[in-house]
Amino acid sequence: MPNDVKAVLSVIALIVAAVLAYWSGSPIRPGFSTFVMATGVFMVAAMWIFPEAGAKKSDLKQNVARGQKG
Repeated sequence: MPNDVKAVLSVIALIVAAVLAYWSGSPIRPGFSTFVMATGVFMVAAMWIFPEAGAKKSDLKQNVARGQKG
């Protein structure tokens, strides 16, 4: 995923978490606001730290060389 897309998704995720945690009309109980914010930050950090799942280019080239579809 391109970095600019990750940045936009990060901002959106943190805004949604903040709104759910601190808005008085939120469906989330007030006692869970810290948990909601921590989960939002964890999700954003995980998106930046861990790579996307998928096949590596070298694996695809080896499968093509062997005659396998991939």
